[in-house]
Amino acid sequence: MTSTQPFETVVEQHGATVLRVCRAVLGPADADDAWSETFLAAMRAYPDLAAGANVEAWLVTIAHRKAIDVVRAAGRRAVPTDRLPDTPAPPAPDGPDPDLAAAVTRLPHRQRQAVAYHYLAGLPHGEVAAILGGSTDAARRAAADGIAALRRTYPPATTRKGDLR
Repeated sequence: MTSTQPFETVVEQHGATVLRVCRAVLGPADADDAWSETFLAAMRAYPDLAAGANVEAWLVTIAHRKAIDVVRAAGRRAVPTDRLPDTPAPPAPDGPDPDLAAAVTRLPHRQRQAVAYHYLAGLPHGEVAAILGGSTDAARRAAADGIAALRRTYPPATTRKGDLR
């Protein structure tokens, strides 16, 4: 892939991965906005992207930064206490398992990011470390700890003990 490829093709090829990462890091409520912000920023920078660059890693890096922006903005907003929050619509039958998605959102922030970037986006630990800041070993450890926590708190009903690898 090079930056001479039409941007629409980049969105088609990597849009689903970026959305999965945004959902895992932010939850479903803020994921769509972060996805949109990611591709708006990417569209502006795309003409300057070096030929041969890893477009997927580049997009996940942008999504990571947009997720940080969303988290920071949420920390500055007042939270109303006199009304209940809107509940999200249930996922489509073929969509992600809501219990698993909830288990991922309960992971500590760094583990959630490492799991999203490595297991959902498919980035190698070295690229995850570059996004998160830190060593490859620290990124590997955070991803492994996150997966271990998910296995402890979310064992699928159809999986027998010992089947999780």
